[in-house]
Amino acid sequence: MSEPKIAQRAPFVLKEGVGTRYFCTCGHSKGQPFCDGSHKGTGFAPLKVDLAEPRTVAWCGCKHSKNPPYCDGSHSKLG
Repeated sequence: MSEPKIAQRAPFVLKEGVGTRYFCTCGHSKGQPFCDGSHKGTGFAPLKVDLAEPRTVAWCGCKHSKNPPYCDGSHSKLG
């Protein structure tokens, strides 16, 4: 698989606390935007993200951001 599955064409905007998250890069996780192990066999791997302070995060939902794991608006340019 060379292209990730589009989980949704909008960001997942969530209030996050301090800690480590594993962002889904393949788009197959049932626990979007986080990894649930569904990437096995796809050639994708989760992206480790360490959050040093509580904040609201706009996680990429389309999996095509040029600034993963954060939304950069790429979903608006997908066909």
